[in-house]
Amino acid sequence: MSDPRPVMRADKWLWHARFFKTRGLATKLISSGHLRVNGTKVAKPSHGIGAGDVLTFPQGRRVRVVKLVALSERRGPAPEAQALYDDMTPVEEKRPPAPRFEGKGRPSGKDRRNARLYDPTRLD
Repeated sequence: MSDPRPVMRADKWLWHARFFKTRGLATKLISSGHLRVNGTKVAKPSHGIGAGDVLTFPQGRRVRVVKLVALSERRGPAPEAQALYDDMTPVEEKRPPAPRFEGKGRPSGKDRRNARLYDPTRLD
């Protein structure tokens, strides 16, 4: 017989990998049915995941796609957490910034008076 594949709770792994600030937030995401493991929806935070699985879940305004590389024993620092997965999230196109006034914002009273004084179309 072969040894069973080591697995870990999905909510705990998402927390260890620092995708969520608290384990409760990871649990809430999974319980609401927003996590997919290898393309299959998962509704229980206790679902076992292991190395080689692909997780898809929303985070902020993005949909993250990550492949598990390793499991962890603790929630360590960020470099240690980033070694737990390969990020396969597609790169988003950058949206152009919202159009804005090129100056500092709304013109002050002094700016408006100066604009009136030096307006070439004015016939005063």
